[in-house]
Amino acid sequence: MPDTSRGDFEVADPPPRREANRLSAVSARPGGSLTGRALILFTVIGLLVVALSVPVRNWLAQRAEVAALRADIAASSERIEELQTELDRWSDPAYISSEARRRLHFLLPGEIGYVTIARDGSPAESVLSDEAAQVPTGWHSVLWESLERADGPPLVSQDASDDA
Repeated sequence: MPDTSRGDFEVADPPPRREANRLSAVSARPGGSLTGRALILFTVIGLLVVALSVPVRNWLAQRAEVAALRADIAASSERIEELQTELDRWSDPAYISSEARRRLHFLLPGEIGYVTIARDGSPAESVLSDEAAQVPTGWHSVLWESLERADGPPLVSQDASDDA
């Protein structure tokens, strides 16, 4: 028996464990952070993304189509309201009378009608409306046209063309 009075104890080596050897072998793999379970998980997630991409894309396309159709319905409703308002106007005898006078040159009894004729023989109203339809040229349009002309090829004078 050993002498225990001095406090010397003999310590025996613990028996080797199999688990410790397995853990050290697993951790000793180079770059071994990807396990089989993680690989299976990433594969399943990838397959889910691929499988769900087409239905999600179709769903988003259908939502866009529904929004476009709702906008078309709103525009059609506004147009229906405009046409209903115009129909209500044509139900009014005073509006019909004013339109007949304006468009067909109808006159009430006792009125004298005049039609001004332009130099070419057409009614002056059409000539005036054509002139009114032309958009007046503003200073910015004139400036832009002069810049475009200045940026183009140089104009050849007639003296230079006669000499050639």
